[in-house]
Amino acid sequence: MSREETSPLLPSADNAKGGDSDVHESAESTPLLSNNSAGPRYDDESADAGREDVASIRSSRSRASSIRSTKKKTRRWPSCVAMALLACIAIAIIILAFIVPDAVQEYAQQATVVKPTSLSIDSITTDGVHARIQADFLLDASRVKNDHVRRIGAAATWVAHKLGSEKTDIDVYVPDYDNVLLGSATIPPLVINLRDRQTTRVDFIADIRPGNIDGLRSIANDWLAGRLDNLRLNGKADLRLNSGFIPLGVHTISESLVFEAKKIPTMPKYNITRFNVKDGPFNGSMLVDLTLSAFNEYPVQFDIPELAFEIMVPGCAESDPTIIVAEASTAKVRVEPRSDVSMGVYGVVHELPESLTRACPHSTSSPLDMLLKQYMNGEPATLFVRGNSHPDGETPKWIADILASVTVPIAFPGKTLDGLLKDFSISEVHFTLPDPFADPDDPDANPKVSGNILVTAALPAEMNFGIDVTGVRANADVTYKSKKMGELNLREWQRASSTRIEGKGSEGPRLEIESRIIEAPLNITDGDVFGDVVQALLFGTKPIQLGVQALVDVKVQTSLGELVLKEVPAEGKIPVKPLPKGTIGAVDPKIGSLRVMDTSADSITLQALVNVTNPTEYTARVPFINVHVAANGSVMGGATIQNVDVGTGLNTNLLVTATWKPMRDDPHSRQIGRDLISQYISGFNTSITIKAHPDSIPGQSLLCKALSRFNATFAIPRLTLPGDEPEEESHFIRDASFHFLSSTATFTLVSPFQYNTIYLDLVNATALYNHTEPVGQILYELPFAAPPGKSQTPKLPVKWSLDSIGYDAVKKAIGGKLKLDARATVHARLGNWKEALWFQGRGIGASIHLT
Repeated sequence: MSREETSPLLPSADNAKGGDSDVHESAESTPLLSNNSAGPRYDDESADAGREDVASIRSSRSRASSIRSTKKKTRRWPSCVAMALLACIAIAIIILAFIVPDAVQEYAQQATVVKPTSLSIDSITTDGVHARIQADFLLDASRVKNDHVRRIGAAATWVAHKLGSEKTDIDVYVPDYDNVLLGSATIPPLVINLRDRQTTRVDFIADIRPGNIDGLRSIANDWLAGRLDNLRLNGKADLRLNSGFIPLGVHTISESLVFEAKKIPTMPKYNITRFNVKDGPFNGSMLVDLTLSAFNEYPVQFDIPELAFEIMVPGCAESDPTIIVAEASTAKVRVEPRSDVSMGVYGVVHELPESLTRACPHSTSSPLDMLLKQYMNGEPATLFVRGNSHPDGETPKWIADILASVTVPIAFPGKTLDGLLKDFSISEVHFTLPDPFADPDDPDANPKVSGNILVTAALPAEMNFGIDVTGVRANADVTYKSKKMGELNLREWQRASSTRIEGKGSEGPRLEIESRIIEAPLNITDGDVFGDVVQALLFGTKPIQLGVQALVDVKVQTSLGELVLKEVPAEGKIPVKPLPKGTIGAVDPKIGSLRVMDTSADSITLQALVNVTNPTEYTARVPFINVHVAANGSVMGGATIQNVDVGTGLNTNLLVTATWKPMRDDPHSRQIGRDLISQYISGFNTSITIKAHPDSIPGQSLLCKALSRFNATFAIPRLTLPGDEPEEESHFIRDASFHFLSSTATFTLVSPFQYNTIYLDLVNATALYNHTEPVGQILYELPFAAPPGKSQTPKLPVKWSLDSIGYDAVKKAIGGKLKLDARATVHARLGNWKEALWFQGRGIGASIHLT
């Protein structure tokens, strides 16, 4: 308020100076020309009043001038000091309000050192946990880079000495997830030492509560899927501070922290130290007992309560829902800082759901097949673990809700089944040759193998449940001396049975699997390798080892029902015994009967019932095979066997079709054939060679090529003729009768054919005595027949050798018998076939008649 307002309108003598001064100061703003004196007035009173005012102003100006001169002489020093102090206070307020707080804040951010020493869960409550936090807090001024900030901060904290806080609630939000509430914590009152390098050991229990469950699930899923590059957190709290007894008010704090992906804790690495599967107490169940081991690398300590989980496997596609296969639970576990943690997991597998075993669309594999394939190939199989929303025991609901909202993929380590199959053996082997009339894609177009296979499989030690193999099928590569020979394809399920054998000592359990394989197609892929195998079987002395590398489908019966394990890798050796020595000679073929089926000018087609002996332990079925019949290196014709089953031991009445047709392009072939027949009917030891050719089995060029490397030479079997005596040689000329006076002779012929007649168009023969002495000569040019069985020739004219010793022997033998030899050339005719043959007979019993 100005002095004009506080001064009386009429000043007294005592304060005349002060009043004059004020009047003067006011007069300085008065206009030089007063409107009141210059303007005309309409009444006399106004004019008079104006003149009085002018007089009063003049009097005031003279007093003010006197007062100013007096003020310059006397200064007011207390006012100056007060003004200076006020200015310093204002400057200090500006420094403390704007400069010092920023410096102190920067100092605190750089100098603060917090070393957590322990974090443990004191107890678990119905809505959160009580966490005990222990840490060392100090301010280290040497960490502050700016000297100015370091000095100010050190001074300020030295003055404050200690800083205390009251009970505080902290809320943590995640801005990148719609600012969802991650959790809340209640911190008890704390007091910390602010002076440089003065350590405060903090030990308190915080009440921590989880936030929004849906938000936690979103964050956890992104973390598990690897989509969480960083995590930005925003903490908010109303912090009530004090320094000693001085309250510092309530401060609203909001701080943000960003955790990079590499600094976010990852899923701990774990090992499965124990794994055991056994049958459950109820039908259709199995129990799984395993132990997980991991290392806790953090300074945290807590108890994990009993937990319950659902174990799931992937569906057919990533978009398909997972399939629950088991329920698991864990016991209470104590986790110590920076130490190994061992956790027991107990699971129950109930009856497998249909969605697990049903084949996926456009595929022959089910989700279970794909899971087992990964496991058996040694690849980690992916399982999914999710908390059970209704756990047993004392698990708080908030923990169950969090675990039930998150699905965690777990890599279950696979285990290769290399060396699973220990021993192979095969018995009662039966071979089936290809059917030439089958389509190329038909399994009958390949050779087939049947037999009893016995396999010993080593069971993993963790498999302690009942298992019974009921069927097998496989695709296998068959090798010999590391070279692939062919492929064995078991497309159809083969019945099998198994027996579990417990191990002794350190040996694990074994499973003996026996299966009768019926007509498994064997596709020969390398004829040379197959030829080596045949050679080793025919001429070797030691068992050969055939390697088998297979992918086997196994049908097993367990307490969970019937399961199919697909493409189980199997590898082993199958020993095959070679044929005994002398096998080919022991075949001992015998011809029971002959029938001429067709003839031409230079060929005969025959059918014969043959008896052979199989000295090996192998059996075979021959749908069709044609071989060349050769003699002295020339092909005489061929033989065909069709739809014949060869068993062990004696095989009777095997139908063989043979064609006699010497090759026309070989100039010596017909003569060799003529001599071969002549030698045979003369009783000589003759042999033929059986040899495969490129078309022996139509459509099997590789197999034929391999078989053509080998020849089998057999003695031509003797024909069983009517009237043959045991252990006596067969003769086509059974006996002869010579008539001395009529000079004629008749012969008893025995034909090897039961249904066909042979015609002899010419006979030119010489009878010999004592192998060399001629008796007489027969020349007969009229045809006559030799029907099936025994027959008598017409009387053939004899021209006696009168001057020979043989003639004398005949005369002496009249009325008796004489052993004679014969040499003859005959023209034989059988249907359209004609041939000139020679014959040499020895020891023919001849009756000598006088007539």
